[in-house]
Amino acid sequence: MKFKTIEWKGDHIRILDQRRLPGEVRYLDCWDVSSVVKAIRTMAIRGAPAIGVAAAMGIALAAKKIRSHQPGVFHRSLEQVCQQMRQTRPTAVNLFWAIDRMKTILDRDRSHGIEEIKTRLKEEALRIYEEDVEVNRKIGENGKILIHDGDGVLTHCNAGALATAGYGTALGVIYSARDEGKRIHVFVDETRPKLQGGRLTAWELVQEKIPSTVITDNMAGWLMRKGEIQLVLVGADRIAQNGDAANKIGTYTLAVLCKWHGIPFYVAAPTSTVDISLVSGKEIPIEERTPEELTHFRGKRITPKGIDVFNPAFDVTPHSLIRGIITEKGIIHKPFGEKLRRAKIE
Repeated sequence: MKFKTIEWKGDHIRILDQRRLPGEVRYLDCWDVSSVVKAIRTMAIRGAPAIGVAAAMGIALAAKKIRSHQPGVFHRSLEQVCQQMRQTRPTAVNLFWAIDRMKTILDRDRSHGIEEIKTRLKEEALRIYEEDVEVNRKIGENGKILIHDGDGVLTHCNAGALATAGYGTALGVIYSARDEGKRIHVFVDETRPKLQGGRLTAWELVQEKIPSTVITDNMAGWLMRKGEIQLVLVGADRIAQNGDAANKIGTYTLAVLCKWHGIPFYVAAPTSTVDISLVSGKEIPIEERTPEELTHFRGKRITPKGIDVFNPAFDVTPHSLIRGIITEKGIIHKPFGEKLRRAKIE
């Protein structure tokens, strides 16, 4: 990739501010954990794997900044940081997965000195970062077989390098197929209301010089009817044990359209996105965001005052509509239950 979504800089964390793309490439230098929390909450960094990495680095940074040498104070402070991180965004399970990994280090290594624990937390955060890049590349390699030369592939939201530590999940599959020499045309849903497709996915594809076309979300069905789309690839923020998958709002609609038109619908996600504690997607918490995302555009009101607003950030696609889930351990097909459980724990 020609850019870095997030970097550990020793005494601070550098985050590519995705709110400013595509018009401006600007980085945020986060010198304390509160700025990392704010970056996650305000979607300066977004995408399930990326916010997991950001949370891990934020916890490591918070540990580094603690000056007290009293173990009780140190541990209580980091417990508060972990709780603060948990409250940023509720749907993406990678956030909680990464926090739990950092807490394991904190709890397991209590007998070590504070400086040693700080070092181990930093190493774990960097390990989560490096693992994510490698996992994404494996997802791409496993999934590229699904794309045929000349295919039109539709994506929704952004599941590329911007949503991860690097390379991407759904876009990683496209990058791997491109690297194999396959000709691909990508149709990019703009993805209302935050336009992660039109702003972010389109920007990535331009950087990579992959032929692509931005469409409004409500154009997808017509393009499918016209035979322009042979495959739909999306990411996920949480996948339940039965294969139900939460992703950016509008994903469920695409899955229904694919069923009607006989088009394969695949989810690309690392096994860290699988939450085997949830039996089905009915248990996945769905984040609801502020009304202003719908009522205003660039600070200007576009809806009448007094109108009610419903603004869920995600929807859940039933496993029955998903052809397969592309993971770093291979493509998992139905029935998902036991296969996802094994992939998660093995």
